[in-house]
Amino acid sequence: MTGLQRILIGVLVAQLALVAFVFWPRPSAVSAGTLLSDVKADDITSLTIRDDKGASIKLARQAAGQSWTLPEAGDYPADVTKITPILTRLAAITTDRLVAQTAGSHRQLQVAADAFQRRLDIATSGGAARTLFLGTAVGGQASHVRVDGQNDVYVAADVTPWQLNADPASWIDPAYMKVTPADVVGFTLANANGQFSFSKDDKGTWQMDGLAAGEQLDPNQVTAAVNRLAALRMTRPLGKTESADYGLTKPTALVTLKLKGGDAAKTLTLAVGTKDPADNAYTVKSSDSPYYVQVAEYDVKDLVEKKREGFLVVSPTPTP
Repeated sequence: MTGLQRILIGVLVAQLALVAFVFWPRPSAVSAGTLLSDVKADDITSLTIRDDKGASIKLARQAAGQSWTLPEAGDYPADVTKITPILTRLAAITTDRLVAQTAGSHRQLQVAADAFQRRLDIATSGGAARTLFLGTAVGGQASHVRVDGQNDVYVAADVTPWQLNADPASWIDPAYMKVTPADVVGFTLANANGQFSFSKDDKGTWQMDGLAAGEQLDPNQVTAAVNRLAALRMTRPLGKTESADYGLTKPTALVTLKLKGGDAAKTLTLAVGTKDPADNAYTVKSSDSPYYVQVAEYDVKDLVEKKREGFLVVSPTPTP
């Protein structure tokens, strides 16, 4: 090896060492601890989630302690089993993996105030307020995180943006109707195409009122409609106050279910309002719930558009 080669190798080693020194993540100036040092999971009273598309949702703890609601939807009950684990993970984020210390890195890591995956606004019973920005993923189970007002960016283990969706369905029990199909003994549907009434006979077979000579009911059509209604799921709760925009003063479909139970049958109604052109969801209201909710179009479209012949056995077309 010539002297020149030794010099070039030495220069290369020095350059590599310089690159490692400049770009290698440095430990925090303070000892590692929790990112939200003054916040405990049990102290969090509200969490507002905003995503990168502009959608947002607020979750609030009730005074009783363990129950949570959606205050912007008439305090619709939230599922505490979905909320408690994420609060625990947020409170446990540590500062042992510092990855950046400059404001110039925020947009690249998507933890900037105007470029983020999720913005989390946290309030506590002690009056503390913190804002976190969740950014790009690190592996499959972690993401970059930054506290508003600070430049340091850390890796948050076990916290990812897709665990913190801004849609209400992620934080509630989406089941709106909870009916056992076998308990339904009567079914009436009224829409723009007419009113259609059905009842079960002593053998549990569906019968249709007003069948004309030669018409035959297709009981599978009734069963399918009842089964879909019995498991109707919402996409979002809207609250307890009716709005003219819901279109429920003149429903596009009105369903009445007669349920067996004890000595007296119970009647349950479901009114279907207008379709929201923004997302094609329909607003509905059940007599069994104080809440107005939105449901997906495919869940109620058949009720709105169903015609009499849709419940009948189709006669085969005669062969010429």
